[in-house]
Amino acid sequence: MKPGIHPEYGPVVFRDRAADFAFLTRSTATSDRTVEWEDGNTYPVIDVEISSASHPFYTGTQRVLDTAGRVERFERRYGRERSGR
Repeated sequence: MKPGIHPEYGPVVFRDRAADFAFLTRSTATSDRTVEWEDGNTYPVIDVEISSASHPFYTGTQRVLDTAGRVERFERRYGRERSGR
């Protein structure tokens, strides 16, 4: 890598306050706020709105949309006929 052009890459805590979940990882993102982690060290903390702990896809609360039924209702409502009829 070329020296002097890349941002600092170091440990950062990402915290999802809605799910009361945090994880320590490495990132180029920085923050002025810090938090004391489980290992006793202090790291920069970045609050996020959605993480794997609160996203519906990962938590299993995702709604499944019936797209086939919606298409059929649209065609019935607006009179579009299928090419096979």
